[in-house]
Amino acid sequence: MTFGFASTAPGSFASPAGSASRLARVLEPAEWASAGIPLLRDPRDVVTGLHARHRPGPATAVVAVLDHDERLIASASFTPRPIVADGWDFRNALLAHLRRVLPHDLRRRTPVRTAVLLYCRAGDARWTEEDGAWMWGLRDACTLHGLRCGAYITLTGEGWQVMGEGRGGRSPHTGSPPADLSDAGAQGAPPSLRRASGATEPLRRAAAR
Repeated sequence: MTFGFASTAPGSFASPAGSASRLARVLEPAEWASAGIPLLRDPRDVVTGLHARHRPGPATAVVAVLDHDERLIASASFTPRPIVADGWDFRNALLAHLRRVLPHDLRRRTPVRTAVLLYCRAGDARWTEEDGAWMWGLRDACTLHGLRCGAYITLTGEGWQVMGEGRGGRSPHTGSPPADLSDAGAQGAPPSLRRASGATEPLRRAAAR
């Protein structure tokens, strides 16, 4: 498995004084790949569905919770504040949005639901410290909400990539129009989907492109 690296995230700014503590809240690709993150059976379907539902713009994060059949249970999208990439801040933001759309599973001995994160950003598909901070934040937020930590996916102008797995595709990308959810089938989908806005709507899985 091969990874590309970029030293800093696009648009991020780091101060030497805070770099040591900040880097402690960043996961390197090798750490992520060895963490036992469950593989998505159909990552293209997941990515296309989230892209169609939330239509993320630049610097937009989409956190989604899947059941054991990879059906979407709940999701939320948000744009983090333009701050130095720090896993602590990202963890807090992810946890706040998870709490808005889904009760925690902390009473369960073993997590039964999985959270995945799609992050739309500038730059190419190579790993950045910003990605590492999102990985750290996702893992920690899942622990605090009783969820299994799932895939971290980047969406750039080059397409999408599941970080740490080497799987990706050219579509959707940051400039592609979203799929129409009304054209997608809903076989096996749960009767409703909880979104960050608090509204409940029928769930339709987007067709993969």
